[in-house]
Amino acid sequence: MLPALGASARLTQPITFEDVQAFARLSLDVNPLHLDEEYARQARFGRRICHGMLYASFISAVIGNELPGPGSIYVSQTLKFLKPVFAGDVITAVVTVTGLQPERHLVTLRTECVNQDAVVVLTGEAIILAPQ
Repeated sequence: MLPALGASARLTQPITFEDVQAFARLSLDVNPLHLDEEYARQARFGRRICHGMLYASFISAVIGNELPGPGSIYVSQTLKFLKPVFAGDVITAVVTVTGLQPERHLVTLRTECVNQDAVVVLTGEAIILAPQ
């Protein structure tokens, strides 16, 4: 069954430096901007930043677990990274149904991640093949 237009779901997750290290190992992205405090201190944000794909993956968790839910398959996802995320931040991923194509079982979602200060750090749009 397709979700209703306007339906929304969210997941909140703190990010630790250990999470960043684990993501680096799994993704093979060992950019020193994420892992080396000395290197990052000289860079744009003055300290280590989290991998954008780490917190973007929270969107996938909401989609696969909640809305539309188990059995959902990504067709596409756009991402726009607006602000940096740091270890110690608490990120809430939110998905909201903005479009439905019932004949094709497709769901369009507004996707975003917000930090603990209610600052939007990521926006995007996903198209999902919903479970039948």
